[in-house]
Amino acid sequence: MPDDELWTTGDIAERLGITTERVRQLSHRDGFPAPAGRAKHIRYWRARDIEDWIEKNRPDQGAAT
Repeated sequence: MPDDELWTTGDIAERLGITTERVRQLSHRDGFPAPAGRAKHIRYWRARDIEDWIEKNRPDQGAAT
């Protein structure tokens, strides 16, 4: 994965197999990575930050294949 790859809530939802609404809920919890930025109303995160969060908080989801 490129270091500069950015993910939206939709990308994160697809990666985790959950809904975008659930990603929005998770994104407001302590410990979830801060967004790297936003474009209008869309927040986006560094994919690497999300993968690190998954490894720590959802180890059963493991590294992306």
